[in-house]
Amino acid sequence: MNGSAVLVIGGAGYIGSHVCKALKEQGYIPVTFDNLSHGHEWAVKWGPLIKGDIHSSEDLDRAFDTYSPIAVIHLASHINVRESIENPGLYYHNNLYGSLSIAEAMVRHQVLTLVFSSSAAVYGTPLSTPIGENHPKAPLNPYGKTKSMAEDLFEDFYKAYGLSVLSLRYFNGAGADPEGETGEAHHPETHLIPRLIETAAGRSDAMTIYGDTSATRDYIHVCDLARAHCQGMEWLEANPGSMAINLGSGEGHSIQQVIAVVEQQAGRSIPLTFTKANAFEPKTLIADVTKARELLNWAPRNSELEFIVKTAWNWHEKTAPTAPLSARN
Repeated sequence: MNGSAVLVIGGAGYIGSHVCKALKEQGYIPVTFDNLSHGHEWAVKWGPLIKGDIHSSEDLDRAFDTYSPIAVIHLASHINVRESIENPGLYYHNNLYGSLSIAEAMVRHQVLTLVFSSSAAVYGTPLSTPIGENHPKAPLNPYGKTKSMAEDLFEDFYKAYGLSVLSLRYFNGAGADPEGETGEAHHPETHLIPRLIETAAGRSDAMTIYGDTSATRDYIHVCDLARAHCQGMEWLEANPGSMAINLGSGEGHSIQQVIAVVEQQAGRSIPLTFTKANAFEPKTLIADVTKARELLNWAPRNSELEFIVKTAWNWHEKTAPTAPLSARN
């Protein structure tokens, strides 16, 4: 519905800000709800901001009462796999209990359309690739476990209260807005492409590789992810239920391939150091995106690795020409 408000929880973050821009372009009013612990006020450019905590029923009620959203897009979560191993309580508190708080608020206000930011981490080590949505869920770390549990929680709320949910299982979101209006700004940065860019730009001495450079991931441009949220929300409004859908490019790229593309973009080689491989992350993750194509009429448009790296490079050069990315907030 043109002019309708959509509550974007975590809308000041990396993917959330791109989702807000996509919603605005489709005629919606994206209302960002964020505590700004990881998000950034400068990233809220396409609609109002409510500073609030997902664990506070009062804060959530204020957002629903003020803007009467037709749907919720929930992107608020902690995402660092290694941190989830070291501090699992933080992840269960935020990713699981926070999701429960959101679900309860939605039922209270009878806003029954939810798009949830899930993850390919719910699958664990794949039995085969590409990975379809019917692949068993067997997460290897607390981050993946909390995403899997939140999916189950929302499905139970659909059965009990009619809360329709579309769980979007992201593979590796990357890149930045081609127009340079928003991009990735994590602190500290843990994702491969921005860390390689930091090193290639001379803002880090060397890039640490866990294991070797053969680990393979499915990289999807963040703008393709954002567009899928809009199309998914509209599909869910017309098709109430509980559904999980993969979002990826359907192609895998090794760390070595990513390094080569970043080096080509930078015009220089990247110094590498090597350390022990992570036992809590799978070697290969590649999405089967058939369901997204068939149900949402969605397909990646901008997820060629070269374009992902180019937009990420342009963003990081624009926002941090001298300071290391890890020093930015």
